[in-house]
Amino acid sequence: MLRPPEGAPNVLVVLLDDAGFGAASPFGGPCQTPNAEKLAARGLKFNRFHTAALCAPTRQALLTGRNHHSAGMGSITELATGAPGYCSVLPNSMAPLAMTLKLNGYSTAQFGKCHEVPVWQSSSAGPFDAWPTGGGGFEYFYGFIGGEANQWYPSLYEGTRPVEITRTPEEGYHLTEDMADKAIQWIGQQKSLAGDKPFFVYFAPGATHAPHHVPKEWADKYKGKFDGGWDKLREEIFERQKKLGVIPADCVLTPRPAEIPAFDDMPEDFKPVLSRQMEVYAGFMEHTDYHVGRIIEAIEKLGLMDDTLIYYIIGDNGASPEGSINGCFNEGSYFNDILHLETPEYLMSRLDELGGPDSYNHYSVGWAHALNTPYQWTKQVASHFGGTRNGTVVHWPKGIAAKGEVRSQFTHVIDVAPTILEAAGLPQPVSVNGIQQDPIEGVSMAYAFNDATAPERHETQYFEMFGNRGIYHKGWTAVTKHSIPWVKAPMPALDDDVWELYDTTKDWSQARDLSKEMPEKLHELQRLWLIEAARYKVLPIDDRTLEKFNPVLAGRPVLIKGNTQLLFPGMGRLSENTVLNLKNKSHAVTAEVVVPEGGASGVVISQGANTGGWSLYFKDGKLKYCYNFGGFEHFYVESTSPIPPGEHQVRMEFTYDGGGIGKGGNVALFLDGKPVGEGRVRATLGMVFSADDGMDVGLDGGAPVSEEYESRGNEFNGRIKGVQLSVDPNFEGHLVSPEDAIRVAMARQ
Repeated sequence: MLRPPEGAPNVLVVLLDDAGFGAASPFGGPCQTPNAEKLAARGLKFNRFHTAALCAPTRQALLTGRNHHSAGMGSITELATGAPGYCSVLPNSMAPLAMTLKLNGYSTAQFGKCHEVPVWQSSSAGPFDAWPTGGGGFEYFYGFIGGEANQWYPSLYEGTRPVEITRTPEEGYHLTEDMADKAIQWIGQQKSLAGDKPFFVYFAPGATHAPHHVPKEWADKYKGKFDGGWDKLREEIFERQKKLGVIPADCVLTPRPAEIPAFDDMPEDFKPVLSRQMEVYAGFMEHTDYHVGRIIEAIEKLGLMDDTLIYYIIGDNGASPEGSINGCFNEGSYFNDILHLETPEYLMSRLDELGGPDSYNHYSVGWAHALNTPYQWTKQVASHFGGTRNGTVVHWPKGIAAKGEVRSQFTHVIDVAPTILEAAGLPQPVSVNGIQQDPIEGVSMAYAFNDATAPERHETQYFEMFGNRGIYHKGWTAVTKHSIPWVKAPMPALDDDVWELYDTTKDWSQARDLSKEMPEKLHELQRLWLIEAARYKVLPIDDRTLEKFNPVLAGRPVLIKGNTQLLFPGMGRLSENTVLNLKNKSHAVTAEVVVPEGGASGVVISQGANTGGWSLYFKDGKLKYCYNFGGFEHFYVESTSPIPPGEHQVRMEFTYDGGGIGKGGNVALFLDGKPVGEGRVRATLGMVFSADDGMDVGLDGGAPVSEEYESRGNEFNGRIKGVQLSVDPNFEGHLVSPEDAIRVAMARQ
């Protein structure tokens, strides 16, 4: 059996989510991460490590060693377009690192967030080429496919098979702990059964991405510690960073942008909510580090630490501003453009629920900016280091003699894959599964492991995200901010963007703009950016935002075409990209059901979660429809009388008001073609119901849409023969014939 060269280490790559450079304690942050500190004390801290300013692009780059546009991931999968650099499809000439390691004798496993699967391939029907255990090269996967997960009610897969979580939050369930349990179990099993093979474990928790879900006692550890606000916090982080030596003594703290208010200017009675947002986030990060520590402890107990190369990458981009100025109880408000409903009064009324199972919370942009200290801007803003610089710890006793040292060579997430290959004694692949491979675009970091003064080898690196652009070249950076994530404003013309110039050999934090003093140097770097952009498929830049949620406008494939879709019992975990889009239009949901003697109860079909969605179900024998408007309000419609036992067709018709997105509509319920109830939904969600909680037939998995049933035990107690979704402003009738349903189903095969 094939084995890698003698001495090839085990590899553990830990990638946290949405954590800024100044968040974690090894880099001066307020969030205590003792396990990251222990690794740093016995290894190295890289303080000029960079990411792609957004999650899916960073992950594709990490796992392939190629720039994110080269690998087709210029943005997140949900915003993919038809352009090669933005299509979300990984070329087969860029085999992932895990595939190369597996083919050379490694055991491979991934736990946690994926977010590299094209949305039209994200259902249980596949294809699975882009899934971790498909073309991703991992022999085992336990985690979630989308961009974020409800930590209390996650939608998980084991391999490509949906997994139902049986424990509730009240019974102690939390996703990070669950994944750590699975990782520890897998490592133990691998060493027990194939101990002569090294492992590659990629542990990518949903933490610390929103929703910031954590047991209350972890958040309470930080009670009162952020009452001084984000401006004071920046100053505290900045001083700690200097004492730790992760920024130079002459570094300048960049000013807070005018687009972020001073903490002192926020309403006094709202400040306890803002403080609690940060307490919850800090507890979330410490809780995550604790469970990462359990994995490290398991490796130690197996006597494998000396032989294990560990990357602990604290963030896949800068801290996230997507909670906007006030923060939010439900992050979906940001995506549905209804943040105006997240008023201080509303947030104050939900203060005690932040971080708990009923929340889907995010902190204020003021905290995000503070956690990117000392840099400008945040996640999504790839032009500046606040969006792209992430503290990284590397630990490998057999390969790194230095202990507790800092490395300041410029490095990038694409450098991780070639470093691991070099550590394993493996050449970069020329051909994988018969396909000639494009060269890896990263540079191994191993040259710096035992030489703090080694000249940096990654001399040039472009950046781009949503039109925010930058270039690093031999110590100089030229950057231009094109958009601000939390500010809703028309996009300026790309040619009108103002470029800035920084000499980062003398100006660590990009604090002094030299563009007016050195225009020729700026022009030189602007030209270099354009050359690199053409080389790595960055062009053409597409700065559309909301339009790209619409696959027709974006130009990406869709799984479901036409105006109808037939679903069957047992189908579940269907993401919004794999079912008919019912938003912003008139539609109907029709189900053939068998009501048992004694009356019907339970969910026939549901979509979404406790933070937004809809459900058609039975309660006390009556047919009911619930529309959950972002958790702000629940609209209910029910039949006038219980549905008798026997076989029936039940139908919900939604007549949309029109006049734009997110408008209201009238609901009518029918039994065997006859009206049995009606009601009104005053407003709807225009863009998304839930980032991870999909559509289920026969139950409501995950967090419950309706307040009238629990998260468990809500299954329909009768029999469902089929459910039809239909989008048609001119319904031909209130009863769908079985012949028509069969015809539609056959036409879709």
